[in-house]
Amino acid sequence: MAGGSAGKITVLHGPNLDRLGTREPEIYGTETLESVNREIRALAESLGYTIEIRQTNQQGEMIEHLRWADGDSVGIILNAGAWTHTSLALREAVRGLRVPAIEVHLSNVYAREPFRRTSVIEDLVAGKILGFGKESYLLAVRAIDSLHRRKTRRP
Repeated sequence: MAGGSAGKITVLHGPNLDRLGTREPEIYGTETLESVNREIRALAESLGYTIEIRQTNQQGEMIEHLRWADGDSVGIILNAGAWTHTSLALREAVRGLRVPAIEVHLSNVYAREPFRRTSVIEDLVAGKILGFGKESYLLAVRAIDSLHRRKTRRP
């Protein structure tokens, strides 16, 4: 399939994800965000999607990215980092989405500190993928593809 003909997938990385590769490598690994993004992009394009990837450390900017993505994406992959556990503003932005969102985490949040076991968005997203490192994102791309294929009845 030609790149982009299936639509656009948006990937949003939240706070501190720009420090992948150096921040707590025993938890998050040594791969950089740029490297992870290359693999996300390659998979999405191989499935026929264009891809938009953004990272922000500013909560208001994340909310704006969600709004923009909702208008022109077939699905959103969201790693909101620490905002996942605390942000009611994030929750309200996700509640308003018209396209499916997949919550993603690199680490298994259930095997870490107790506060990480709470997600203010998990009841609003189409699904949640965690604990597989960068593979969490790649699984989310495949999940968005599957949801979009069902919706549009593509083979």
